[in-house]
Order: sequence, then C-alpha cells, then structure tokens
Amino acid sequence: MEEPLVPLVPMSHTAHIRSHRKPRSNASTMAMRAGVAGGILGSVAVAGASASAYAAEPVTQTIELPTLTADVASQVAQSADAMQQTAANYELQAERDAATAKAAEQAAADLKEAKAEAKKKAEAERRAAAERAATRAAERATLTSKATSASTSTSASAPASGSVATVVSFLKAQLGDAYVLGASGPNAWDCSSLMQAAYKQVGVDLPRVSQDQSTVGTDVSLSNLQVGDILYWGAKGSAYHVGTYIGNGQYLDAANPSKGVVIQDLSGYPATGAVRVL
Repeated sequence: MEEPLVPLVPMSHTAHIRSHRKPRSNASTMAMRAGVAGGILGSVAVAGASASAYAAEPVTQTIELPTLTADVASQVAQSADAMQQTAANYELQAERDAATAKAAEQAAADLKEAKAEAKKKAEAERRAAAERAATRAAERATLTSKATSASTSTSASAPASGSVATVVSFLKAQLGDAYVLGASGPNAWDCSSLMQAAYKQVGVDLPRVSQDQSTVGTDVSLSNLQVGDILYWGAKGSAYHVGTYIGNGQYLDAANPSKGVVIQDLSGYPATGAVRVL
C-alpha cells in the first residue's frame, strides 16, 4: 500500500539562516576598554621618561678592587716558599729519625748476639782450661808417683851414693856440649832435657819441662842440700830453669847459648828452691 505524499511548502531563504554578525558593544563596555588602554599607555610613558632621565645622568662613582704591591707579592711568595721548606725539613727529619731508630734497633740486636757469642766462647775456653788443668795435675801426680817409686826401688837395690854418682858422672860427661832450646842430646841440650837424660840413667823418669820438674820428688831446703838434688829457679810449678847440685856449693846445668853445659857456683846465681828424687 502506498503512503500518501506530504505536500512541501516553499519557505523563504532568509527566514531559516541565522545572522553571524557580532553583536555591537554597548557604550559602557567601550568606555571601560578605553580607560584600561589609557592607563597602560600612561605607565609606559612614565617608565620611558624615567629611563631617559637616568640615562642622561653621568656616572660619577667607581668601585676599585684592592691591588697587591710588588713587596706584598714578594712576601707572600717567600712565605709560601718558607712553608714548603719547613714541610720538607719535617719530612726529612722524620726519615732521619726512622733511620736512627732502625740503626739503634739493629745495633742492640748485634750487641746482644755478640754478648751471647762471647759468653759461649768464654764458657768453652773455661771448660777447656779446666780440662787441661785436670790433665796436667793427673800427669804430675803420675810422674811424682813414678819418681818416688823409682827412688825407693833404687835405694833398695843399690846405695844412694851409687845412683847419685851415676847421675853426676853422666852430667860431667856432657860438659862443653852446646845449649840449644828444645834439643835433647846427645851433643846439644836445654836445661830440662839434660836433667831428664841424667836421671833416666838411674831409672827416674822426669817430666820434660822445668816447670813440671820443679814439682816432683820431695821439697828440700837450700840449707840442707845433698849431691844429686835438683835445683830450680822461679816459682814452684812455673820454674824457668833447672840444674843439679854436685856439692861444694856448685851445680851443673845447661846454662844458655853462650855458655853451654857448665859447672857454676851457686852463690853467683842462687836457686829459688830444690827437690830430691834420689
């Protein structure tokens, strides 16, 4: 079924288009706008006038910065150098103090070590000396015992005069022989080797050196000497010379390199002491 057609009514073109023109301002609005614009322009004018006035006024004051004179600058430089030198000196002194302390510490350690070493060495020497002394004492005791035994044996087997005569005879047979230190015959002697060889003829074994020969046998007073007694010069145990008493205030010995084996008067060279082994 067809719908009925609606008739179109023609309308005026101007009747349906609204006007786009801005509404006109009223009188009060216009007056307000004019007042604001006038105020702004007035302010700008005043500011411009002030700026012109300041620009026209000349500058009469300046601000000067302080300047350093040459003397002040030199003093500052010298002060800086002095401070730097002082710091360097302090550093150098600190290094020296450290080196000194280290050297002192090392010296103390070395001294301690040296003392310990010296103490150790002294102790070793003391022990060695004690051992030597003990050995020497034992040897002396043995020699004394042998000399005493030999003397007793000789006395038992033959008259003492026979032993003495044998010793004196042997000694006189060496008269004129040379004196040589350390020699032991048959043509050169020193004082103790001559004594040792002479008394060995009758079985008495004497020590080799005069120091030990002065300690064997029995001590005898110089006022009670008998032929065959051994004379010594120097302290007992440290005698430096020995000889044999042959009677009549005389003794026979290997005297020295200039005299050799000779007979001498006891009064010219008094002995220190005497021992008897026969």
